[in-house]
Formats: sequence, C-alpha cells, structure tokens
Amino acid sequence: MIHLTRFKLAAYARSHRLLQPAIGLFTMMLIFYSTTVPDGKQLASYADSAGLLIVVFAWAARGLLDTEPAAQRLISMTAAGSPRREIGAGLLAALAVNLVLAAVAVVFPLLIGFAVLPSAGDLVRGTVLHLLGLSAGTALGALTSRPVLPSPAASMLALFGGYLGLLLLSLTPAGSLAVPIMPWMRAADAGTLDAVLLPISAAALLWSAAGALAYARLRRTRP
Repeated sequence: MIHLTRFKLAAYARSHRLLQPAIGLFTMMLIFYSTTVPDGKQLASYADSAGLLIVVFAWAARGLLDTEPAAQRLISMTAAGSPRREIGAGLLAALAVNLVLAAVAVVFPLLIGFAVLPSAGDLVRGTVLHLLGLSAGTALGALTSRPVLPSPAASMLALFGGYLGLLLLSLTPAGSLAVPIMPWMRAADAGTLDAVLLPISAAALLWSAAGALAYARLRRTRP
C-alpha cells in the first residue's frame, strides 16, 4: 500500500492540482498575518487558522482523490489486491499532503506573523488543532471527491456547503457532536482551551473517522 500511496502522490504532483489549495493556503496566511499578532494571542490565532483552513484541507484531499480517472482506479485496485488497499492508499496520500499544508500553516506565523514567539505549550496546542482541522478536511474532501460525486459542480457545492454546514452546526449545542470549530476558537481566545481540548479532539476525530468510513463504504460500489 505504501507504493500505491507514493504513486498517487506522484500523480497528484504531476497534475499540478496542488497549486490550487497551496495558493488558497498562502492567500489565507497573508490575510491572517497581515497584521502582527500581539503577545498572548498566538494560540487564538492558531485556533482561527486551524478552523478556517479546513476548507483548504478538504480542497487538497478532493483534488488528490480526483486525480486518477475511474479506469486507473480500477487498475490500482487490481494491482493492490483489494479495493480496501486502494481506498486506504488514497486516504493516506491525502493525509500526507494535508500534513505538509498544516506544517506550513504552523511554521509560517513563527517566521513573520507573531510579535513574540509562542510558548512551547501553545505551539503544541496550535499543532494539535491543525491536526484536528486536517483530519476533518480530509474526510470532507473525500466525501466530495469525484468517485462519490461525479459532477464537478455538485462536488464543489457540497465541499463549500459542507464546510459552511460544519461552521453553522458548531454554533449550536449539537456542534459538540460534530467538528467543534467555533468552540475551539472561543476557548482558545478565552484561555480555556485545555479544559475542553479532550472532548473537542474526541468529537473532531470521531466525525473524521465516520466520514472516512462513509467514503470507504461508498467507494465499494463506486470505483
């Protein structure tokens, strides 16, 4: 499966699809940090970044999973020995791309965005939030990829609509059962993130796992 993952990453790189989410990422970074973040607000800035970049992570995952045509995916399934391996390789490749994007989002403000470097604890917390964001984004991108939604228009509407739905849901009491984007932003800004980080992480990872499982199930009948 590792070889197939590398193959998918190479195909994605050759397709230049990565340019779209990369441009989106750097555009958002420049907007986020056009004004220097004052001391004491580094974690709040990271929390906002992690929540808002979910749509970029979803875009990147969708682009990677859209790279291969259906015939190539069937060949990959045959070469891998089972559909599950091909599906797993695609998700691993999407996660790998998003890990790189998340690393850029974490490192970028350390270079030009913060007036004072954050503490080691805040850096770890900010990294954790970006990992939660990329896991949710990868699941959303997979669920809106071409194997699931063949129409490009429907796919893009579902991606952005799904992200907007997650944001709106996170504003309601039911948001704790989905991806609690707004709760982690508010907690980071109020300095109470540690008190809610565990349930927030559990909810985000549970939703992401459910999304990945739904994608895998749908792919069993849609190669």
